[in-house]
Amino acid sequence: MAPPLTGHQDPGLQPERTALAWGRTALALVVAAAIFLRWMPHHGWFAGTLVALALATAVAIHFTQKRRYRLGSAGISAEAGQPNTAAALALSLAVVLLGAVGIAAVIWLPVSG
Repeated sequence: MAPPLTGHQDPGLQPERTALAWGRTALALVVAAAIFLRWMPHHGWFAGTLVALALATAVAIHFTQKRRYRLGSAGISAEAGQPNTAAALALSLAVVLLGAVGIAAVIWLPVSG
């Protein structure tokens, strides 16, 4: 296991809390993908697009995690931290798209099987 990244003197451990929140979000997306797998017998290949979207978002979160942590840590050290609005907006868009496509699948796709 890699040693924890440090580089700030924040007694509240803000970068660590933020990293944990992003990690929980990625885990929730993996769980959503597993739930969408259960839709495969009923909605066919279309459920696979939902699985792919959820997993792609979770993987993107995972691979950008270290960068977000370092930016947060550097912002605290410099006392000039900025919110990562692009990442939050991208995640919000992905979750809304995932939800909308899931609702559309339930309402309009024929049930096979």
